[in-house]
Amino acid sequence: MTPEPPSPRVWLVPTPVGNLGDITLRAVEVLRAVDAVACEDTRRTGALLAHLGIGKPLVRLDAHTMHRAAQVLETYPRLAYVSDAGTPGISDPGAELVRAAVEADIPVEVLPGPTAFVPALVLSGLPNARFTFEGFLPRSGRERRERLEAVAARPETTVLYESPHRLAATLADLAQACGERRAASVTRELSKRFEETARGTLAELSTRFAEGTRGEIVVVVAGRPAGEAVPGEEAPDHAALARTWAGEGRGAREIRELLMGQGLRKNDAYALALAVTQET
Repeated sequence: MTPEPPSPRVWLVPTPVGNLGDITLRAVEVLRAVDAVACEDTRRTGALLAHLGIGKPLVRLDAHTMHRAAQVLETYPRLAYVSDAGTPGISDPGAELVRAAVEADIPVEVLPGPTAFVPALVLSGLPNARFTFEGFLPRSGRERRERLEAVAARPETTVLYESPHRLAATLADLAQACGERRAASVTRELSKRFEETARGTLAELSTRFAEGTRGEIVVVVAGRPAGEAVPGEEAPDHAALARTWAGEGRGAREIRELLMGQGLRKNDAYALALAVTQET
């Protein structure tokens, strides 16, 4: 009795962002078992497979050829997809392949493995209990301005990718949108020989990388500090609020706490609270 052929399936396989030793054993097993490997760059992926001693057909599926996804899935029912580096499906065409597989009712499996933004976020030293991943910012126009304003306004940390030749412009734009004193970090060449994480204010980083740099880049930007006005919104009138609360019969200590909740420093809040309670 002839055994039935293996059922169709798509695997998204993470590949190292730098150090080739970061490939997982399971990733190697999947790459050896599939019918073909789809990728963004056949030369880059071919070099990786050669390093691993794996010989498989390579199919280019990048932003310009992803329209062929359905045809590729039909030709190679058990297909692995890798991006140039890291986990596919985030800021690369892998997400479109997943949609094509779902529409064809083909199971999709995503392997855990290397990614760039998580190590960079941790290395930044900035709060990371909550964060927003922005991917790549639009290069210009209204959409870029709106995304920069969103980064400036949100209270949680933001993580973004950037290319080396656009890093200087993006840091300058972030400094203008968020304020030059906003804390940030730039991580480049993760897991490679010249890995670097630079930390400082957006103004300092903008100056440091004014001439550009090399390598894969992750930028991490601190969230809007408590009490800082949201861009485009008027800052609260602390004195008017304090007088209103004093008129309601609230004491200096309570007013101080309320003012600190509005972002005033402790000493400034206490001085204003004393002043308005002495007026009434």
